[in-house]
Amino acid sequence: MPRYSRDKRNSEQKGKTKDVSRFRNRRTERTAKPKLAANSSQTYQQSGSQTVSNARAVERLLAGIGTPDRKPFVPDPFQLEALAAIETEDVLVTAPTGSGKTWIAREEIRRLLEAGKRTWYTTPLKALTNSKYEEFSQEFGAETVGILTGDRKENAEAPLIVGTTEIYRNQLFDALRRGETVRTDLVILDEAHYLADEERGHVWEEAIILSPPRIRLLLLSATIGNAEEFASWIGEVRGSKVRVVSRPGARPVELRAAFLAPDLQLYPLFDEQGKFNAAIERLVQPGENQSHNGRRDRYNR
Repeated sequence: MPRYSRDKRNSEQKGKTKDVSRFRNRRTERTAKPKLAANSSQTYQQSGSQTVSNARAVERLLAGIGTPDRKPFVPDPFQLEALAAIETEDVLVTAPTGSGKTWIAREEIRRLLEAGKRTWYTTPLKALTNSKYEEFSQEFGAETVGILTGDRKENAEAPLIVGTTEIYRNQLFDALRRGETVRTDLVILDEAHYLADEERGHVWEEAIILSPPRIRLLLLSATIGNAEEFASWIGEVRGSKVRVVSRPGARPVELRAAFLAPDLQLYPLFDEQGKFNAAIERLVQPGENQSHNGRRDRYNR
């Protein structure tokens, strides 16, 4: 028998053996998993009964969460200050997440569109860019908004462009090479603290330096600690006035942390004194971890 025929037949036989073995493994899984799930569920149900104190703690954790009552919108003083300042100078807005920084950008975009002018809205992330594109398309109409990222290029001549900061920076370089100017009257740099990023910060630096002084800059961030120093540098490299607008106080939307245990019970991450919840520590004791690992080992065998 020719060697290649013998090799082919051996290969086919090995393939059949693998198929049979794979079938047996799948059949074992189908019979083993329900038993494991039942045992696991029974164990968790036995250990999952909440204490009265933890039940009350969970009630406090979830209290007030939901859709707030409808009220007429009233802008905060810092929003009105920033909106007035951006008409004549660059503005750096520092405010906690959820304070309404995007409202400032949206209202200034509205004013410029009504005046027949153009805006560039930059973000550091494609996902955030896509989100803002959808948001502004609903607000101002899809025909008014374009998007430019490494993956998408739609309606590039629109008066409002949403894109990554790298794309805007590249447009500045292209305009310099051709002896032209970027067609925009306002650039909004969302998440402006990316200037401090070790790998990508130079993109924000170049975007700020290369933007002509006639283009107003609106910079938004929740995490700039040295805002005055940052603004001073912008004014120095651009030769423009820069207003720092801050919102004092804590974030308006409170953050609450919790731990979801394997038995689907919820535990606040911190107790009333602000210390780590001791109940969570008891859930992850070495003995319990070993019992879970034992179940996995039985299944793997």
